[in-house]
Amino acid sequence: MNVVLACLVDQHDWPAVAVAALVCLSGLATALAVFDRAMDATGRTRLAWTGLAAMTGGLSAWATHFIAMLGFSPGGPVAYDLLPTLVSMFIALAAGGATAVIGVFGNDLRARIAAAVAGACGVAAMHYVGMSALRFGGTLSWDPALIAVSIILPAGLAAAAAVAHSHRGPRGVFTAAGLGALAICTLHFTGMAAMRLAPDPTVILPVQALDTRAILIAVAVVLTVIVLAGAVASALSWWSRLSAMRQIREAIEAMPDGMAFFDANDRLVLWNARYAEVNPELTSKLSTGMTFREIVRLGMAEGLYTEATGREEAWIEERMQARCQRLASMEQHIAGDRWLRVQDRRTAKGGVVTVCTDITDLKRDAQALVEARDAADAANQAKSQFLANMSHEIRTPLNGVIGVAQALSRTPLAADQREMLDLIQSSGHTLQTLLSDILDLARVESGRMQIMAEPFELERAIQDAARLYSATATDKGLQFFVNIAPEARTWVLGDVVRLKQILTNLVSNAVKFTQSGFISLSVQPGPDRAGAPTLRFSVEDTGIGFDARTRERLFARFEQADGGITRRFGGSGLGLSICRQLADMMQGELDCESEPGGGSAFFLTLPFLPVEAPVVHVDAGPTSLGDVVPTLRVLLADDHPTNRKVVEMILAASAVELFQVENGAEALEAYRAGEYDLVLMDMQMPVMDGLAATREIRLHEAAMGRTRAPIVMLTANALPEHIQAGVEAGADRHLSKPFSATDLLTLVMDVATRGPTALAA
Repeated sequence: MNVVLACLVDQHDWPAVAVAALVCLSGLATALAVFDRAMDATGRTRLAWTGLAAMTGGLSAWATHFIAMLGFSPGGPVAYDLLPTLVSMFIALAAGGATAVIGVFGNDLRARIAAAVAGACGVAAMHYVGMSALRFGGTLSWDPALIAVSIILPAGLAAAAAVAHSHRGPRGVFTAAGLGALAICTLHFTGMAAMRLAPDPTVILPVQALDTRAILIAVAVVLTVIVLAGAVASALSWWSRLSAMRQIREAIEAMPDGMAFFDANDRLVLWNARYAEVNPELTSKLSTGMTFREIVRLGMAEGLYTEATGREEAWIEERMQARCQRLASMEQHIAGDRWLRVQDRRTAKGGVVTVCTDITDLKRDAQALVEARDAADAANQAKSQFLANMSHEIRTPLNGVIGVAQALSRTPLAADQREMLDLIQSSGHTLQTLLSDILDLARVESGRMQIMAEPFELERAIQDAARLYSATATDKGLQFFVNIAPEARTWVLGDVVRLKQILTNLVSNAVKFTQSGFISLSVQPGPDRAGAPTLRFSVEDTGIGFDARTRERLFARFEQADGGITRRFGGSGLGLSICRQLADMMQGELDCESEPGGGSAFFLTLPFLPVEAPVVHVDAGPTSLGDVVPTLRVLLADDHPTNRKVVEMILAASAVELFQVENGAEALEAYRAGEYDLVLMDMQMPVMDGLAATREIRLHEAAMGRTRAPIVMLTANALPEHIQAGVEAGADRHLSKPFSATDLLTLVMDVATRGPTALAA
């Protein structure tokens, strides 16, 4: 170390050393800046920047060496041989090239460290080749230990410079340049200290050796190249930044949203035209350097913030506090019934980017959607209420038609009278089916349709569905087959009512559209679906069939195979649509195959869930009302005289003593005054409705300790919510109008034979 310091102090001119250090530092800083541009570039541009970085770094190292050599004074005249001097310059350029190429295309820290070490070794080679060009009057020798130190120590400093440069930015560039300059200076002065000069007056300098002026000219050329390279790099960098800023500015101006940038002191730096457009009241007052608080106060003075009325200062503080968060987003109601979405995002250095979006149209659209939704809900409620009302109004007279017809059928009639009665009953059944389809559609649409999961005997359900239309098929001269696989002769878990509804609809259509041939209803195990067994129900016929285009719309609402079929065969076109929706609700599928004139086949696939048959307790008792003593006392409450007459005619031949009232208040008064074995209660009545009367009867029973009498809601209100309302009021059963005489007689028989608890759930 003392030798190096002695060489630096005693044998070098300090001004030259300072110039060499300055050249080295500035040259390496320029080279590293160009190197960074090469890292960010692609293609040929990257190659050009890499070459410029290599040339700048290599020439900087070579110029540093010879400027320092110009300040070297060994105690006699010195000169430099041209050829080794030129070779040393090319070695420096090669070292710079290797460093730049390895660093740029390696593109990671290890590659950069390797590039820095390779560059240091190349500069060492340049140094010692350049020293070999030295010519003076004497002999030259070397200290191997110092030579080794002059190579190893700079290599370590170069590696440290590579690590420092991995942190991009001006700080990384200048730190790396400082370490690189220190490495080159360490190499130079340690290498110079390793040199031993012995003056010899007899040695004469060769004529071809370069003098000091030639060296100065060469160094001046090199410095000029370095300065030009730095100037070119700076100009290109400045132009690139200017171009990038221009593009960024164009992009900001083209933004559909308003954008403003505030510095760390919350002062306005720049904004785009859209920012002024969404804040037109502030356009003429915006200026660079305004604080955000000043902008808010300007808006407050213009009366923009309607929500701040009466609490201006508190609102401003809340707005500023929200702005202090790293991410802030809010919606502001602006004067003129405008809405802005304001988003504040903080930058890494404490600035704020504010984005304003005019969402007035979105708010209006959202309000329109809300109003449309409310209108749709109101329309849906009105439709549901209309269906409920129409159901009640249609069922009431229909109950009279069907009930009177059933009562009339039990009287002696002539043949032509029997034929007319059958026509009345058939028409009543058709009306009842149509009404049920419309109500089922309303239930499915409203989501109020419920699928039950109860055990039932599958074979019996299939036979019941087939039995309803077997007589009709026979009357038309059709063969009717029912085939049930042995595996299906079991109890299953499901909704027997909905299954019968689907099967009877399919069988009904098959009978309706088939004029000759056969109809078959079969059940057998279906293919496994998702690893679970299924049942496959098929209804086949030899009817009119339909084509592929018709098949696509067959399950749509109000559709039939042919528009003219409605006139020829009748029907609403709702049945198959409801059946498919019921199949979906039961986790099944309903599909079909057909061809015109070749018949049709409908396939229903449902999950197969076999269960054990429930234990049936047989309660022996009387089998007819005639065996019951004394006579059953029945209280009927209904405001419609036709409905009362229907019940009276159905129960006329039975051992029933019927008491009739016209409203719920009369029913309650009658019940309080007498004992009744059964109460038949209409739901909608004047003075007091059936639900209120039922609740009062239950309260009276509890207060007086009377035995609970069975109450049946005998009503045209047939929707699920009506049934549930009856249960909640205290009713035991619900019988919807129009009801069959058999259903009413069976219900009365249950009460007569089993007592008051017969109808309890």
